[in-house]
Amino acid sequence: MKKIISGVVAAALAVSMLAGCSSEKLYTAGTYTGEAQGFGGKVSVTITTDAKKITAVESTGENETPAIGGAALADLDAALLKAQSAEFDGVSGATLTSNGYKEAAAKAIAMAKGEEVPVGEIKFTPGTYEGTAQGYGSKLTLSVTFTEDAIENIEVVSHKETDHVGTVAFDIVLPDIISYTSTGVDGVAGATVTSSAIKAAVEDAAAQAGCEVAALKVGKTPFVLTPGDPVEETYDVVIVGAGGAGMAAAAQLAQDGKTVVILEKNADMGGNTVVSGCSFQAYQPERVWDAKNPDATTGVCAYNGETYEKSKADLGTLHTLRTIASWSEEPFDEEWFKNNDYTTGDVDGLAPHGVHAEYLETLKTLKAQINEYLAWADAKLAAGAKETDLTVFSSPELHIFQSYYGGLRSSFDGSYWIYPEYSKIAQLVYEIADAKVWLADQGTKFDWSVSTATLIGCMWQRINRWQGGEVDGVLDASRYGAYFAVPLNTVVKANDANKLYTRVTANELIVEDGKVTGVKATKYDGTEMTFKANDGVLLATGGFGDNIDMVIEYNEYWDPDQLSPDILTTNRNCASGDGIVMAQAVGADVVGMGFTQLMPLGWAKDGKLAGGTGSNVIFISPEGTPNAGKRFVDESAERDVLSQGQLNYGGKGGFTIQLLKKSGKTLEELSGTEMDGKEYFMPFSKVARFLNLDEATLTETVTTYDKAYLEGNLDSLEVKKSACTDTILEYNDDGTPNMETIVSVRYLAPSTHHTMGGLVVDEARHVINTDGEIIDGLYAAGEVTGGYFGGNRLGGNAISEIFVSGRIAAKAIVADAE
Repeated sequence: MKKIISGVVAAALAVSMLAGCSSEKLYTAGTYTGEAQGFGGKVSVTITTDAKKITAVESTGENETPAIGGAALADLDAALLKAQSAEFDGVSGATLTSNGYKEAAAKAIAMAKGEEVPVGEIKFTPGTYEGTAQGYGSKLTLSVTFTEDAIENIEVVSHKETDHVGTVAFDIVLPDIISYTSTGVDGVAGATVTSSAIKAAVEDAAAQAGCEVAALKVGKTPFVLTPGDPVEETYDVVIVGAGGAGMAAAAQLAQDGKTVVILEKNADMGGNTVVSGCSFQAYQPERVWDAKNPDATTGVCAYNGETYEKSKADLGTLHTLRTIASWSEEPFDEEWFKNNDYTTGDVDGLAPHGVHAEYLETLKTLKAQINEYLAWADAKLAAGAKETDLTVFSSPELHIFQSYYGGLRSSFDGSYWIYPEYSKIAQLVYEIADAKVWLADQGTKFDWSVSTATLIGCMWQRINRWQGGEVDGVLDASRYGAYFAVPLNTVVKANDANKLYTRVTANELIVEDGKVTGVKATKYDGTEMTFKANDGVLLATGGFGDNIDMVIEYNEYWDPDQLSPDILTTNRNCASGDGIVMAQAVGADVVGMGFTQLMPLGWAKDGKLAGGTGSNVIFISPEGTPNAGKRFVDESAERDVLSQGQLNYGGKGGFTIQLLKKSGKTLEELSGTEMDGKEYFMPFSKVARFLNLDEATLTETVTTYDKAYLEGNLDSLEVKKSACTDTILEYNDDGTPNMETIVSVRYLAPSTHHTMGGLVVDEARHVINTDGEIIDGLYAAGEVTGGYFGGNRLGGNAISEIFVSGRIAAKAIVADAE
């Protein structure tokens, strides 16, 4: 059993004690662990302190009785945090666990105070042992070789940690463990799960070798990070954050002759971008219907001269186009929605009630395009063609308008509406094609043949896919290679003075004579660093989706009773809102902070991104709900629509089931790819029993859905579907369903994903203060900014935005310096 209490809860519990705190230093700030015997085995208590108080508590007791001692750990954590000492009442009925807990807590507190704590001697039975712990992706196994009193070597046997995220911890944590003969070393920011797993796996091996784990945590040599001499450096531009926006800006600035330094608090580039799907929305004219050559089946790509097949329409796209063609051109009528029921995501219900003035001309242009297409399409349908035989329609104006109504949202209380800023969405749509070519020219590899695929909440067939990146003739076939290795290569080769600092945290903006002129930062070892900027500072620090307290504090969109403090996140812990807070400290304004996007494809087990689309799956309610075994939402709708459906019709925290056909796959081929608590593969005939659902209800749900697709009639569905690309089951020649079709069963729940709100910026990405004026010398790009997407972002628009906005900010810095 394992329980953690920290943050807001910790502050609330400790408030009465803190009121009487003196200014005297009680502890050496850090993390300390004590162990003692509980009921069934060792109880471990880890405390985190600042100079005056215990700020967080984490306890483990893997062998304590789950319903008694194990269940008591959370109460004991809370009691320790409130008492700020090991002197408190235990939990009734769990005496042995309580006594062991308090003894372990006393040891940890004594360590924090610098007092001597007797622990066992570090001694091993020499040899090589394999230790295992739960990592981020799966079990992590290390081979550890011990002498009598030291760790001689550690090798990684197996892992599934994320490249350039978790894997960076191996090269940092393992040498420290060996050097100090200790697992009490620091973890790596941005790779905390992997860092903890590494230490736990070494402790597992050490226990097998006869070493007391508590002694190993203390270590043969105390782990101390010693700050170096203060550092001060000057560049043309200081960039805070090495995610997609920061690296795009850095590459553009380097090409324009500016010296740049990039500060990244994680151990490698990437930010949240590197754990996203990294595909983006962009109109590809060669792949879609051409009014000048309407019957063309192929098109030529302007970038590479290759000829590609035109993409076919999804079932349901004509309905969407007809809705847009009938959209009211009157001013948007907020008053109507105050007096009438409306469901978010109901585009048919939105269309009759007008459009905001900035989007009117785009709508008129789009209507003319759609009407021309529909005239051609209707003639084809009349001649016997099916909708899915038609070449898909698309245009930049469609992308703009769908981003508009996909982000047009009302606050939870209905008091106001928010929508994307036209100028910024237009920049995204009209400039992403050039940004794609710009990346390709540097070495990014794209699959130019793809535009048929969609992402969850994308709403149309505009997805562009990466294939990797080539640097000095070597291909890195990963998203890291495509979006980080390539621009970094541009940066470092442009000027030897350009640098990327990792494990450096920016703390404060330097303001001199009303202008932002630099950044104060701290290296991971405590070294103070100052970076001066001749031309400007660019914030590219991302959003605050991992900062749940901040999400809840600002929330104005989700039902506060449904937005639980326990909600998980798809984000890395770098998405904490640091850049927003730094900018606010120098007067920056913010916008849209109350609108956080929830991702419906979060794994229910850990919140991380499951990935996928909505057009070829169904979501069903789990057992124990009134809707059990039935669909409840348009799976091809926007992400907030799906997430709200999960919260309304799912289990606790929005827990829901997703079903997907695994065409052409056998269970043997899928063996070993299941993820416990996340995804399972089985014949459909076993799904109902596996999920404890009524078999007749589930079968009717699936076959009714499939029939609507096969007959080309999505309007027949009780729960609508705006776009569909496949059935859930395979069908025999006689039209009967194959109940042995192999399907994927995934356990999902909404997780915080993308924060719509952030710093107010103008079209050039100058940061604006609360008086509506430009803050001289300060720029921002990416998710740290607000206003781009209104109340909800379309899937695939974020990657487009980071590259477009990063380049725009870079060009503004260059122009302002002239």
